[in-house]
Amino acid sequence: MKKTLLLLSLVVALLFCGQLQAKLITAKELAGIMDDENVVIVSGRKAKDYKTVHIKGAVHVWPEDFYQPGDIEGMLKSPEEVAEFFGGKGISETNTIVVYCGKGVVAGRLYWVLDYLGAEDIRFLDGQMKAWRKARKPVTKEATVLDPVTFTPTVNADIIATMAYVKAHKNDAGVVLVDVRSIEEYNGEDGEASRRGHIPGAIHFENKKIIDEDGVLASKAEMTKLFNAAGITSGK
Repeated sequence: MKKTLLLLSLVVALLFCGQLQAKLITAKELAGIMDDENVVIVSGRKAKDYKTVHIKGAVHVWPEDFYQPGDIEGMLKSPEEVAEFFGGKGISETNTIVVYCGKGVVAGRLYWVLDYLGAEDIRFLDGQMKAWRKARKPVTKEATVLDPVTFTPTVNADIIATMAYVKAHKNDAGVVLVDVRSIEEYNGEDGEASRRGHIPGAIHFENKKIIDEDGVLASKAEMTKLFNAAGITSGK
């Protein structure tokens, strides 16, 4: 069974950078800018869901398309290869890029990869597809294909943690390791990893704690309170 590479939740990173409110976009706000030629909407839903219905004008991107082959799932190809993939989809680092998925975490993954590559303006649709449908904004079944462009990566190495880094620093006083999976996965009772359980010293903080049933994120103040109570503080 494939091992799974685990990533810190998108919103944790945004909160610590003090950028949460600036990077979220509501359905109403997106509807107001979606016709801007510099705006690219990216759907991270499964291909069959995208074919059924998606936000009008959204291009489809599935993260597995830029993963390395091998027995460790989720390892990225080189920055140049991933940038070439996005460019082929018509996405440039200079676009305003809005990412969404259904109610899962794929949009967070896309956000992180784009941030890692140095995209200048990335937004996260709060409430994702459900919020868009609830707001009765335009949807379609027709696939969107944009002309290829050049995506020039400027790697932001500060937001990636390698295996070597985690091994060397997981016990440091100034480092907090966060496991955002379910409590069953954390306890080793469930999960797809061949070696179940969690990395020693990792704090459990399931991402569902800060997302309501509609997929809308809690306020910054509410998240700050929850993170601080769990020992996940911005000074670390």
